[in-house]
Amino acid sequence: SILPLCSNLHLDLLPLAVGSPLVMDPNSICRKAKRLAGKQAELCQTQPEIVNEVAKGARLGVRECQYQFRYRRWNCTSHNKYFGKILQQDIRETAFVYAITAAGVTHAVTQACSMGDLLQCGCEATRNRAPPRPPSSSSGGDGVKWEWGGCGDDVEFGYEKSKQFMDAKRRRGKSDIRTLVDLHNNEAGRLAVKLYMRTECKCHGLSGSCTLRTCWKKMPHFREVGDRLLERFNGASKVMGGNDGKTLIPVGQNIKPPDKQDLIYSDESPDFCLANRKTGSLGTRGRMCNSTAMDISGCDLLCCERGYREETVVFEENCLCRFHWCCVVQCKKCLVRKELSLCH
Repeated sequence: SILPLCSNLHLDLLPLAVGSPLVMDPNSICRKAKRLAGKQAELCQTQPEIVNEVAKGARLGVRECQYQFRYRRWNCTSHNKYFGKILQQDIRETAFVYAITAAGVTHAVTQACSMGDLLQCGCEATRNRAPPRPPSSSSGGDGVKWEWGGCGDDVEFGYEKSKQFMDAKRRRGKSDIRTLVDLHNNEAGRLAVKLYMRTECKCHGLSGSCTLRTCWKKMPHFREVGDRLLERFNGASKVMGGNDGKTLIPVGQNIKPPDKQDLIYSDESPDFCLANRKTGSLGTRGRMCNSTAMDISGCDLLCCERGYREETVVFEENCLCRFHWCCVVQCKKCLVRKELSLCH
């Protein structure tokens, strides 16, 4: 089951940036407002509704992380002690968590603007933008007028608020390389939203004709953002710090430098097979696996070759549901028997 982002965590739990996904709950952020950078502390005092959307975005990011990693040895559990240990390391999994959380904040704040939930923003301003090009699949044909209208998503506002909260300043010194890595992954997450806006249009005209087409920009669905960042996770680049302490260098020969949308990390991940408080691994003992699959969800890989056991469970679920006018759905309860494969 998908767990909510822990809401009882405090800024002094981990030596991380203020923008850590662990501390995105508005209560814990603003409770420690004296520690925040100037603009963040100001937002806590003057615009708590934006901070609330930031927290929603962080929870959205963690839920998506749990979906994308549901079949992996590390399944993005938000158990606070173990999750915190993961975020203290500079591994691939941490890169994904930072990226998907920064993307979630961007998405949630932008969505709140479009829905009219925030006084500080609204629909995207389109006055100075060139007219939209008709989609290649459009049947509008020649002579159809195009113009921007509707309520486009103001992704720039969401992007800036995500940057303000996620890219908190770190202490200088030994953490410089880690800071560069975290900032890079935060930006990769935001760009997974910002660079993939889609154009939606609506036709206007008499008798179903399309004499005018009004178009607006919408964000990608967040599942699409998660899918894209998982691809980046699978192809993440290992980096090391340059001699100047300000640059990152890809590790390995003939490896192209990562671009702004790539995820990066500097340390190898543990195998997550066994429980280990030091690394934040809960292990895979007792996890459900697919006994016939050959991929990462298969019992061989997920159970780390320890084997698995078959177990039969019986549970109740709704069945034979019928709609009764008006407006009730009535269901019967059915007993369902299911065979599960569980890791040793």
